[in-house]
Amino acid sequence: MSQLFWHLPANVTLLAQEIHDPDLIGQISKAWSHFVQTGQIWALLIGLVIGYIIRNLTSYG
Repeated sequence: MSQLFWHLPANVTLLAQEIHDPDLIGQISKAWSHFVQTGQIWALLIGLVIGYIIRNLTSYG
């Protein structure tokens, strides 16, 4: 494995990322707003309810 990294340039960052927009709370707010506006929240809630019902119907004891 070390032979694989031997030929990479010295300035390669393997684990670091370049952050373009550091506003984390704003990104979360925007993602949540999109999640609600597209109706995915209802799919999540319906899936949780149906999954809970199926779990209770198929559990033994």
